[in-house]
Amino acid sequence: MGGVYVKSMRRGKDTVVAVCDEELLGVTLQGGRVPFTVNEGFYRGVLGEVEEALEAMRKATICNLVGRRIVQAAIGRRMVHERAVIYFGDVPHAQIVKL
Repeated sequence: MGGVYVKSMRRGKDTVVAVCDEELLGVTLQGGRVPFTVNEGFYRGVLGEVEEALEAMRKATICNLVGRRIVQAAIGRRMVHERAVIYFGDVPHAQIVKL
């Protein structure tokens, strides 16, 4: 199935969690308005399982998600609405901001 990279960061009063499917780290995605690079400096955290990422996301105020595994899991848990997902080619990307 494959894992995901999970990185948690503090940005002022926010906790930001960045998650990407492991095979996408460092890849530049085409097919959107502009190319999107899954930046290693931002997304490389701990390689783990999707469930671990979902737990970190529950504690976050902002989440950035890239990849089928993590975005589909977030949709399945009702953390992301499928209409809020954008695509770079066939790779989904979603953001969550909790106010």
